[in-house]
Amino acid sequence: MNGEMKVMRKKKKGKKWWKILLGVIAGLLAIVLIYVAYVFISYNRIEDNQTLDVSGQAKTAAVSTGTEYTAMTYNIGFGAYTPDFTFFMDGGTQSWAKSKESVIDCIDGDIDLLKKHKVDFALIQEVDFDSTRSYHVDQAQMLRDAFPQMASTQAVNYHSAFLFYPIFQPHGASNSCLLTLSDAQITSSLRRSLPISEGLSKLLDLDRCYSVNRIDVENGKELVIINTHLSAYGTNGDLQHQQLSKMFGDMQAEYEKGNYVICGGDFNHDFLGNSKEIFNDEVPEQYSWAAEFPDELIPEHFSKVTDYASGVTVPSCRNCDKPAGPDCFTVTVDGFIVSDNVETTFVDVVDNQFLYSDHNPVEMKFKLK
Repeated sequence: MNGEMKVMRKKKKGKKWWKILLGVIAGLLAIVLIYVAYVFISYNRIEDNQTLDVSGQAKTAAVSTGTEYTAMTYNIGFGAYTPDFTFFMDGGTQSWAKSKESVIDCIDGDIDLLKKHKVDFALIQEVDFDSTRSYHVDQAQMLRDAFPQMASTQAVNYHSAFLFYPIFQPHGASNSCLLTLSDAQITSSLRRSLPISEGLSKLLDLDRCYSVNRIDVENGKELVIINTHLSAYGTNGDLQHQQLSKMFGDMQAEYEKGNYVICGGDFNHDFLGNSKEIFNDEVPEQYSWAAEFPDELIPEHFSKVTDYASGVTVPSCRNCDKPAGPDCFTVTVDGFIVSDNVETTFVDVVDNQFLYSDHNPVEMKFKLK
């Protein structure tokens, strides 16, 4: 009888552990399902044709023909990319900047660089203003405060839910924008949404867009400055055509009105078509995201500005699967496309050696014809 009781107790004990295990599994599954629902429910795209607020009062009301101006496009990498930083989405290990102090130091370095080059127009990408990954430093406000004499616009292109990946340091919630600074008053600005993937990858991609910023010219026309950050396509030619066709359509329409058009930013393509071969001894398959820029899509009366003052000697971007160094994959993806009524007098990739970002800035000097 005692033996039977012991056997029954063991069976009950075994069932109890199974129930506990099943309960834990059910609880974890419920948490995962609730989180997945949260990510999908919180996902939304910002509407197209959103009017942007213009902040600040620029020191001049308009630009003039025949005067030389300096523009710079610069992806500042949300203040995280010190030379030793590697990013988990690029094959590296880190998901946050090193520290809040490091973020502030990087943005201060970016500000010093912009001031050194005495820019009249700054087209800046990956500017965080309330993100886990950059310790909630308001980088947009830091930049605006550093240039009180410039007008600015802010187009949000990343507003993700809290991402619990990677597990060791969740990327968290992100808020980032395209920031445009101008020494001449911006009269109006429009945020234009770009087509993005409709698959699950849209949950991790940015809310891609470009901003259309209008500045008066003394001859009665307008200078239209477009700040953009396109998707990294790899081989997705359909999405490539959709994004560029929409943006180029707007640019062509402005040119036909008689306006001057400058488009600058991070095009996420090999801007030269062969820069990845120029800067690297070999190009492994994992770097296929740097697809050749489709020059055939550029509309009539527009051209890329690639006559670099120092030649093709400095890349504008490094892949962040490893720290900056001679064995790091580099390519030029940043630059300017201008209408033929804009005369470019200088262009070069600034050799900043990736001190504050995974990008080097591109500087351009120009005159309006």
